[in-house]
Amino acid sequence: MSFELTKVAPLGKRVRSRDACIYLQRVMNSVGWTPPSNWTRWIYMIWTVTTTFCCIIYMPGGFFINYFLEIKSFTPVLFLTSLQAGINAAGCAIKASLTFLNIWRFRRANELLDRMDKRVVTDAERLQIHQVVARCSRIFLAYQTVYYFFITSNFASGLLNNVPPWNIYNPLIKWRRSKLELYAASWLEYVIMLFTGTQNLITDTYPLMYGILLRTHINLLKQRVEKLRTEQNDSNEKHYEDLIDCISDHKLIIEYSSIIRPVISQTIFTQFLIIGVILGLCLINLFFFADLFIGITTAVFIVAICLETFPFCYICNLIMDDCETLTNTLFQSNWIDADRRYRTTLLYFLHNVQQPIVFKAGGFMQICVSSNITVAKFAFSVLAIVNQMNITERFT
Repeated sequence: MSFELTKVAPLGKRVRSRDACIYLQRVMNSVGWTPPSNWTRWIYMIWTVTTTFCCIIYMPGGFFINYFLEIKSFTPVLFLTSLQAGINAAGCAIKASLTFLNIWRFRRANELLDRMDKRVVTDAERLQIHQVVARCSRIFLAYQTVYYFFITSNFASGLLNNVPPWNIYNPLIKWRRSKLELYAASWLEYVIMLFTGTQNLITDTYPLMYGILLRTHINLLKQRVEKLRTEQNDSNEKHYEDLIDCISDHKLIIEYSSIIRPVISQTIFTQFLIIGVILGLCLINLFFFADLFIGITTAVFIVAICLETFPFCYICNLIMDDCETLTNTLFQSNWIDADRRYRTTLLYFLHNVQQPIVFKAGGFMQICVSSNITVAKFAFSVLAIVNQMNITERFT
């Protein structure tokens, strides 16, 4: 398989900002999220319904139904492994539903990226677009590797312990009757979990991809602002046109962030609600019950959970810093001896760029590193409560 997008393309090749999300788009296609417009649309919709039922309805429901029906058959390790995956599956179902309902926002965001790309004319600017496309492609593949490695390692762990990897409710296969049925149940869970993991991969990577692209175009705008009125041979009219172009670029950036903000707000808020509980269960399993192999699997799961929010929270911090840098760059540009029309317009522009681009989870909690740390701290609170109540001793 060729991964050309992970390499920085030569300047002679046409690369667009939206190309950074090609791998993401292909994965969306694979789970039925982007139906074609031709006659195959209805066949594709059957696949959409199938993956939606498996990942959004059956998967979280199967976990919790089994807790009521077979709670006595669970070992502590199997129960904690299943519960942490079950809570995450429920969160994934909510995030996938919200993302799928807002899929039109990604198409609109791509259109805005195409409009912003029209201002990318110099080799230095094109190189930055080529670099961000390669960077986003590598990040997406890294996420995919971690997620699929966790699913596969959990599957292998279940087979080694002669139990289904997640013990999801299955009315058709009674895995305790024979090895063959155990393998059948395990493989069915593995396939369904791959679908669920793929949808989770989409909901966890799109904020990061579109956030990195947002940073790139803010930095490109900053570089254009630095060049305002630096060409002494240009007329005042040309200087004014350059300023108006920068204002138009900023408006596109604001519109782009406004398009993706609602869906990011909803999905990150959902993840914030569950991350502390999941990490707490993982730590309990890791410190008190897990053997070596399950411990490795749980550690990979912890990494995957952290990847769901922390990188984007860090990007949000950088975006706010970029907005502040853009404001300072505009204020320090060569405008003091400009004509009145230029200075008046620049003051209007300066007022607008002083408003930072901020993303909020649920519309009220700012998405940043400190917020992510705050919700993750709940995991240690859960671990401390369990340790103080000596709950683990009752199961050992």
